[in-house]
Amino acid sequence: MPPVKLSTASELEALVNKFDTFLFDCDGVIWRGRTLISNVPETLDMLRKRGKRLIFVTNNSSTSRRDYVKKFADLGIQASVDEIFSSAYATAVYLHDVIKFDTSKKAYVIGGSGIRQELEDVGITTLGHDDNRSVSLATLAEIEPSDDIGAVVCGIDYDISYRKLATAHVNLTQNPDCLFIATNDDRTLPGGKHMYPGTGSLLNVLAHSTQKSPLVMGKPNAPMLECVIKKYHLDPSRSCMVGDRLDTDILFGIKGGLSTLCVLTGVADEAAILSSNSPQATYYISSLGDLAQLS
Repeated sequence: MPPVKLSTASELEALVNKFDTFLFDCDGVIWRGRTLISNVPETLDMLRKRGKRLIFVTNNSSTSRRDYVKKFADLGIQASVDEIFSSAYATAVYLHDVIKFDTSKKAYVIGGSGIRQELEDVGITTLGHDDNRSVSLATLAEIEPSDDIGAVVCGIDYDISYRKLATAHVNLTQNPDCLFIATNDDRTLPGGKHMYPGTGSLLNVLAHSTQKSPLVMGKPNAPMLECVIKKYHLDPSRSCMVGDRLDTDILFGIKGGLSTLCVLTGVADEAAILSSNSPQATYYISSLGDLAQLS
């Protein structure tokens, strides 16, 4: 069935009544860049008052869950650490709990403090955050693989450098036991005024140079989906995924057997939502803030 547009108060009321749990993407749904989307805090407060469980599921790996709580609070939104599930946290859970990563080894991180904090919190030592020294053809020889590095973990990195890419490359190609993990593979990143290159675009450099495919943690991929369903004991029939990206958020919900709600405040426009070539959302609305009228 094609996505159903919800606009009237009765349609929105029926949506809220149908589900016990709402999962939200953040960038493009709750905020866009640094700007809070209108009436979203009122919508979230309304859902909480009605006893709904809220889970914030984000592919953004640049911020730890603890720092996300602070960001939510600064924007006037109530949220706890346990309600936030980021691709950085999913990476930490996967390495520590699923594959039992050898903590005598280290993870070389291309990414921000969010990844480092989540990995360090589960006892995994990280490297790479200060690898910003200049490098030239004459000094490339100083970049060598290390037996201490057991994984290369890639996320969004606003200070990406050739040294970081070269270090990751030599470890992935010369160290046969080195894991290649990406927090997400989003092609673009919403930044407020424009769209910018996302983790997936940066990741293509290493995937091309090493001829290796990373294990991708974030939406819509299986590792994150399995972790979320297990952690929160989701009943798919009573859960709804809310997002602005069809190829990540909406597909994530579809793969998990959840109903999905796409908003028009981020990446997807109405033409894309209605295209038969796109992952088909169950419903769509102009903004999550539309639900505030039910307060």
